[in-house]
Amino acid sequence: MLNFKKGYIIVFVISVIGLSFIQYQYLKLGLNLAKVQFNTKVGQALQTIKTDLSSQNELTFLIDQAITKDESYFTLSVDSIQDASSHFLNDFLVDRLLERGVKSDFQYRLYKNDSTVYLVSPSFEKYDNEELKFPVVLSGYLPNKLGERLILELQFKDLATYFLSQLNGLTIPSLIFMVAIIIVVVWVFRSLYWQRNVITTTNDFINNLTHELKTPVFSIGLATKLLEEKATEETKPIIAIVREQNDKLKVHVEKVLDLAGIESNRSVLKLEKHDFYPVLENLCASFSKLSELEKVDFKYLLEGDSYMIFCEIAHLENAINNLLDNAKKYSEGIPKIRLKSFIKDGYFYVTVKDEGIGIHEGELKNVFKKYHRISSGDLHNVRGYGLGLSYVKQVVKLHNGKVQLESKPSIGTTVTIKIPVK
Repeated sequence: MLNFKKGYIIVFVISVIGLSFIQYQYLKLGLNLAKVQFNTKVGQALQTIKTDLSSQNELTFLIDQAITKDESYFTLSVDSIQDASSHFLNDFLVDRLLERGVKSDFQYRLYKNDSTVYLVSPSFEKYDNEELKFPVVLSGYLPNKLGERLILELQFKDLATYFLSQLNGLTIPSLIFMVAIIIVVVWVFRSLYWQRNVITTTNDFINNLTHELKTPVFSIGLATKLLEEKATEETKPIIAIVREQNDKLKVHVEKVLDLAGIESNRSVLKLEKHDFYPVLENLCASFSKLSELEKVDFKYLLEGDSYMIFCEIAHLENAINNLLDNAKKYSEGIPKIRLKSFIKDGYFYVTVKDEGIGIHEGELKNVFKKYHRISSGDLHNVRGYGLGLSYVKQVVKLHNGKVQLESKPSIGTTVTIKIPVK
């Protein structure tokens, strides 16, 4: 169980790392696509800007006055003209970039071929990253009027934050879902670990309790034998009842111990080759004698004369005895029970059929669960521990076999054990 748990944790960790790596690759791909789209949009915006600035208009005329420092047209100082030109050009560039869907912060500078700067953004800072600079050579009115080669350069700040903001619709939900998956899986592991501890503690408690019960059961059995030696005709029936109930209690104690041991893998069945025919014959003969005393209609048919199978006789015998005991208990009136065994297609079959109260279809999937008790209302007064069929299934499973159950209310139940013949 510990190895399986470690395996699950390793698979989970590898899956999370793999998922994170794939998400990282998708993020890189998204950033590259966003960068390509951004460059395309800026390039288109620059073409529009170049076209608009190639002709004479109010903006290009104002820029011309600012560059030439001509005060003859405006009644303003040169500094005021340059400041106004800077702001108007900035607003013009913002408008053209927004038309192309570019909302990132930027700054600009207008300079000539020898790097002499004429105009800059109102809050200009020098950037060293060449990848964020987009220059365009102006043509038309301004270069012709000034007789110089003018270059308008747009400079963008760090675009990583901008690109990530454009991908928030993908990255944030992905991170949320990944965190949710991790939380759920961790919660499941914690729940399973807690449940395992509860089951282990419960089994340990049951084992300790049943071991403590074995001492008084043995003492009662010993006392019963001593009483039988001095019993009178009047006390013999009473002593027989005590012995019978004590034997039943002993069987239940052993059943709980065997089931707990099998489930916790502390007791692994040692399968050896045996002829199970005489064992089954003796079991049926003993149950037949008991049936005569308890007025049970029991008949059996053992086909063939040998059942060579790999088994552990004690457990398999006890499992079949459980089926017969259930068939007897869950019947009204005179119980009618039929047992049949045979070899067919490489399998050893044992079928126990009764005409008892039956089981509702909704309960069939739960009858093999440990401690499960069928809700039967007032149909019968039988009380048990929900261990019989669970024990049968565990034993048959460890014999590499299967248990099949068919039942209908008020008609009866048929249980078939199927074990491969080696």
